[in-house]
Amino acid sequence: SRPSVAAMTNLTVLELCSGAGGQSIGLERAGFIHVAAIDNDADACTTIQRNRPAWRVIEQDIAETDGREFRGVDLIAAGVPCPPFSIAGKQLGENDERDLFPQALRLIDEAQPAAILIENVRGLATDKFKDYRARVLHELEVLGYHGSWRLLNASDYGVPQLRPRMILVALRPQLKGRFEWPHQTRTPPTVGEALVDLMAANGWPGAEQWAIDACSIAPTIVGGSKKHGGPDLGPTRAREKWRQLRVDGLGIANAAPEADFPLDGIPRLTTRMVARI
Repeated sequence: SRPSVAAMTNLTVLELCSGAGGQSIGLERAGFIHVAAIDNDADACTTIQRNRPAWRVIEQDIAETDGREFRGVDLIAAGVPCPPFSIAGKQLGENDERDLFPQALRLIDEAQPAAILIENVRGLATDKFKDYRARVLHELEVLGYHGSWRLLNASDYGVPQLRPRMILVALRPQLKGRFEWPHQTRTPPTVGEALVDLMAANGWPGAEQWAIDACSIAPTIVGGSKKHGGPDLGPTRAREKWRQLRVDGLGIANAAPEADFPLDGIPRLTTRMVARI
């Protein structure tokens, strides 16, 4: 494939609320060089640092970050917390103390990047938050950016899960015309097609039939919940969808099923399997 504009020009990125590095990998593959990745979760920061030892990883609440230190960075990318807008939550929006859009806007004002990329959950796309979305665009316009929102599905780009995400892209006026929203690229594999080799890795003879039964894409992968006991594949509604794919969503397995696992059993996914999806 052709090298990206970022790869050809060594564009830099400051990543806010980076989590354990999912978006970081995408930015890196697009050719961006991280000046810093910031998150307030110790485990997330440790994960990024172990995978990218040369990166500057800052364990800090972005409310405590001074954007002036990063003035001149090409891109600010942020995955601000989703609970204020999640359909699975109370959807308190700006009244939720976890709403970090104001902090992101402050840092944009201080750092003056050329471009902005912010992602959030599908709930932000609902009519309930229409005025909120408009206000964010207005505040960016005051800061000198032209922006727009778009709801994208990961499955439109070959990923075997739905994962709808609300994306905000904003640019300086001089960059207008240098960005276009991506078009659908390819049909994703089913969960079975994506994972059959991993599911058969320990000799489970039921893996081939399992793969046939797991005949659609996955619901949105989530990381589990500290509040509700650790890693699993989501709340009740998501776990029901996983069960339709013959996957036990109540937890994450340490290894693929062994040879003596029941032929008609309902296995759990391993961390490697979840990562591939």
